[in-house]
Amino acid sequence: MQRAWISEDQPWHLHGVSFIGFLTLLGIFFPLLKWFITRFLLTNPKRLKRYGSWAMVTGATDGIGRAFAHELAKHGLNLILVSRNPSKLASVSDDIRQEFPDIKINVIPFDFSSDGGYGAIEEGIKGVEVGILINNVGITYPRAMFFHEVDQLTWTNIIRVNLEATTWVTRSLIRPMLHRRRGAIVNISSGAAVVVPSHPLYAIYAATKAYVDKLSRSLHVEYKQYGIDVQCQVPLYVATRMVSEVAAIDKPSFFVPSPEVYAKAAVEQIGIGSRCSPFWAHSLQWFLAGLMPDSILDTWRLSIGLRRRSLS
Repeated sequence: MQRAWISEDQPWHLHGVSFIGFLTLLGIFFPLLKWFITRFLLTNPKRLKRYGSWAMVTGATDGIGRAFAHELAKHGLNLILVSRNPSKLASVSDDIRQEFPDIKINVIPFDFSSDGGYGAIEEGIKGVEVGILINNVGITYPRAMFFHEVDQLTWTNIIRVNLEATTWVTRSLIRPMLHRRRGAIVNISSGAAVVVPSHPLYAIYAATKAYVDKLSRSLHVEYKQYGIDVQCQVPLYVATRMVSEVAAIDKPSFFVPSPEVYAKAAVEQIGIGSRCSPFWAHSLQWFLAGLMPDSILDTWRLSIGLRRRSLS
């Protein structure tokens, strides 16, 4: 009788354990699986110009923003470039015009850390049907610091640039997109806010990028029914000037793409899903991080932050 009870009931118990194990593994493998599916099995169903003939890029004179501008020009999109440095804006626009003479380019010199309002941007986008917005502008700490060491000017600027600017520009452009029933908004978050559970000694930066992630994914649900694709992109390290200042990374490597390589992958993912990490090696790192307990990742990130603080 005992053997019969075991043979009848044990398989159901094992099935339950196996199913839970399957769901756990699926959750761990999901970032890598999602990247593989979107990169190799899906193609972007929308040509970028179907969103509109103009694209706007904030933080467009350096790093990822500059690379985004070049990549969008390759797709035939006219550009509105926003950055605080007028001479750099002129240099970037001249470079793009030389390579793509048919592309129209408007520049808007604007410092997102200022508190003087957004009148210059309002004037610059007036009458222009912006189909794609790349909210790339972002800043971080000048060096690794404990929360109590961050001065008010630094954290205020981070909140203005990373949080307020993304919110304001998105809201300004989503209304005309809603009227036209088409558009794409790409907000750049960070692996510091999504991939790892904490980012010690850069806490305010990580918190603002977590806001970008949640804002983007919520707007994706709100507006997809109206033909507007809102997407959060989650890069890890890219070989940019900002990264070189905080992470001692000064050139591309296996896990660290150049801005041009990242932007190419990022543009290919526009319109596919609410959140992605476009560069394949970043998705691999995301997958590997998912295999590790949060406590180990926290300890590792803290040790990196303390080492950077001692060097600075």
